[in-house]
Amino acid sequence: MRISVMKFSRSYITAFASITLIISWFLFNSFKSQNIEFQPTETIKTEQIPTVLVKNSYASNHEVNYKIFGRTEANRVVTLKAETSGLVINTPSKEGQILDTGQIVCRLQTDARKARLDQAKALLELRRFDLKTTEALVAKGFKSKIQLKSQMAEVDVATANVKQSQIELGNVNIRNQFNGILLKQIAEIGDYLLPGQSCATVIELNPLIVVVELTEQQVEKVQLDQNAEIELLSGNTLTGMISYIEPVSNAATRTFRTEIEVDNSDYKLRGGLTASVSIKSEIVKAHLIPSKILTLNTSGEISVRYVNTDNSVGLSVVNQIDEEPNGIWVTGLPDEALIIIDGQDYVSVGSIVEPKFTNSKNI
Repeated sequence: MRISVMKFSRSYITAFASITLIISWFLFNSFKSQNIEFQPTETIKTEQIPTVLVKNSYASNHEVNYKIFGRTEANRVVTLKAETSGLVINTPSKEGQILDTGQIVCRLQTDARKARLDQAKALLELRRFDLKTTEALVAKGFKSKIQLKSQMAEVDVATANVKQSQIELGNVNIRNQFNGILLKQIAEIGDYLLPGQSCATVIELNPLIVVVELTEQQVEKVQLDQNAEIELLSGNTLTGMISYIEPVSNAATRTFRTEIEVDNSDYKLRGGLTASVSIKSEIVKAHLIPSKILTLNTSGEISVRYVNTDNSVGLSVVNQIDEEPNGIWVTGLPDEALIIIDGQDYVSVGSIVEPKFTNSKNI
């Protein structure tokens, strides 16, 4: 019995000792955590001011250069149509061929037109002979002047009939009306054309037209007869002159169709090509800055961050007016600005920064 009591006491002692150790361990760790937790409050340091890389930028006079994408078009596209009816017996020109003014594109069968012209000419000769005879008789008093007037009118009618027959005969040849290129041969040999039916489509590519769409702001700065520089995707560079500015904007896009004439006397340029057009306008104060520093403000407008004299961050909305290999030209910044070159994405407007200057020309 005594042995059992001793064993029981030892079990309690062991359990009590274990609990005491566990409690001591928790108390020790808790005290240590409190020391660690309270330690930073004793060593709080002043928050560091962010450093940004800056560069002095000065506004200078620069010509506004509108860069717009456009396309090349034919100056005009005309469908040649028959003025008389007849069977097509010849199409002497080929598609893609350069045509001169007056060159035949479709020839119709003459039918009886030549005979009608000969008949009209013979009748005219008869009327002229009758007129001479009447004039002689009037001079001798055998015929009245009224009969002479009637004979003269018959000569005029016969002359008109000859001219009409000549026109009708000439209409069998459908001719090109300007220097151009045969785009599509519509009527083929054996087709029968009625007046108004199509023979062929001809395009005029000299001058070539480059079409661009100007915004409401741009159209106010552009004038007729102003020069424009054009670059095609092929790398060809051209110079043209503004020949037309649409007086009313497109209802859907609110832009104004503008046409630029380009010399194409060698017919090397084609319609439907993509073109990058550069139109220079007024001279304004602008900054040349690296494009990488552009950012957006809360309204989604393109902006640039800079440092004020009190080292606070400022933000200005800018407008790009030109670009060069080493940067872009923008307006909207103060004439003298300490623009942030690096670190602009990590600071906000009004925050204080420590500017670090750079003189590198490659930034």
